[in-house]
Amino acid sequence: MSENSLETRLRYYGISPWEIEVLYSYLNARFFISLKEIESDDEEFVSFLDWEIPLAFNEEFFKWFDFKRWEKIKAVFKEMKRRRGSGNAIKIRINFLGNPKISFILDTKEKQWFDNALEKLDFVLELLPYHMDPEKLPPNISELIYIFDPKSIRWRLNYVMSKEKKYVFKDDVWIAIN
Repeated sequence: MSENSLETRLRYYGISPWEIEVLYSYLNARFFISLKEIESDDEEFVSFLDWEIPLAFNEEFFKWFDFKRWEKIKAVFKEMKRRRGSGNAIKIRINFLGNPKISFILDTKEKQWFDNALEKLDFVLELLPYHMDPEKLPPNISELIYIFDPKSIRWRLNYVMSKEKKYVFKDDVWIAIN
């Protein structure tokens, strides 16, 4: 058990016990870890990992978590993709539970783009002030969801959510879709 009282959650299916053990060993120094194996709910993917981090996505997180530890986590994710091959083999969702919640959905088919997405994830920090500019977002946003776009080779805001609505960015404006 970690000396830290922060709880991180890993929900998964199709992930080997070895992969979970390696992730556990890297996370245990910083978090109390809750593991839950779940039933597959997406026929497109052989494996799925949903990681909840009980902190905000910001520079302080990466300093606290430790850059070397973050690099090791990325290496495990890359190895998970390598072991499964190309195609929709694995989907990883990383959720930072700050205010607003910021989630990254990594489901790129090609290993090259998968690895590239992992390498560029922390660079979203530089764009975050621009993305979260209140003048550019719909009101009362509680969650931002990023996906990696292999065509532009970068993370893009896929949609944002408030308590009442979900919005997508289309033709340079946010459009409510529910």
